[in-house]
Amino acid sequence: MDTIENMRVFAAVARHESFTQGAKESAITVQMASKYVRQLEERLKVQLFNRTTRSVSLNDTGKAYLERCLALLEQFDEVESAVKLENSLLKGRIKLTAPTTFGEKYLVPAIASFQLKNPEIVIDLNLTDRKISLVEEGYDLGIRISSLPDSTMIARNLQPMRVCVCASPDYLQTHGQPQHPEQLAEHNCIIDTNFLKENIWQFKVDGKELQVAVKSNFQANTPEANRQMALAGVGIAKCPMYVINQDIISGKLVILFEAYEAYHFSVYAIYPHRKHLSTRVRGLVDHLATQFRQMG
Repeated sequence: MDTIENMRVFAAVARHESFTQGAKESAITVQMASKYVRQLEERLKVQLFNRTTRSVSLNDTGKAYLERCLALLEQFDEVESAVKLENSLLKGRIKLTAPTTFGEKYLVPAIASFQLKNPEIVIDLNLTDRKISLVEEGYDLGIRISSLPDSTMIARNLQPMRVCVCASPDYLQTHGQPQHPEQLAEHNCIIDTNFLKENIWQFKVDGKELQVAVKSNFQANTPEANRQMALAGVGIAKCPMYVINQDIISGKLVILFEAYEAYHFSVYAIYPHRKHLSTRVRGLVDHLATQFRQMG
């Protein structure tokens, strides 16, 4: 077994903290995975894991080696990917994360078309509305919807994303339709806790920023949950357009305060400054940029 393959198996075992799962990812038996790691340790003349009958974890030497090992494997894969480009094929693993609703509605279909063109790409996608540290959790790429990208990351703007205030016709018929943002104080507003100032809604009136404090009997950390509550007539919601677009077209929701909109969000692809963007990740980002430009 060559050193590169030994390193791949070692990285898989380290990633899962399990010889069983590492072997499964590597498509070999547990006995072979153990053998390959042992060969690597013998070659290096060090022990890389702390082993017990119930668990396996990297020791300090193993952690240091893993960081260098992943960098070498990345470079090796990029060399192979560069050759593969001659046949328009990319190869390797991409670990990425994205917001749940956006991921389900737009990202997954875009990834599907990417993988149909590049069947040797392995995608590890985590859809979550939890704030994730790309560096600490080992992600190659993150998709974020925000007004400004994280200054500690490299970011590429993939698509502008409008954020609207909306309500159902039933709610407006029952409670009246506010004509000015300041009238929100008289209404129940549905809070999206992903916003930094969740109970302060921003607007632009006569070129000046207006901040309106809103009250609510419901809050959630996903725009889809807030959309559902708006559709049910619970209150007025602030949602990204990708979540409510079809509801606006069908008339199930009505946009409020179009003349006063102040949120300037975009869909960003982000990755750590210290992480070299591999050919396969760059290929995926380019593909997503093309796909997202076609969004309504």
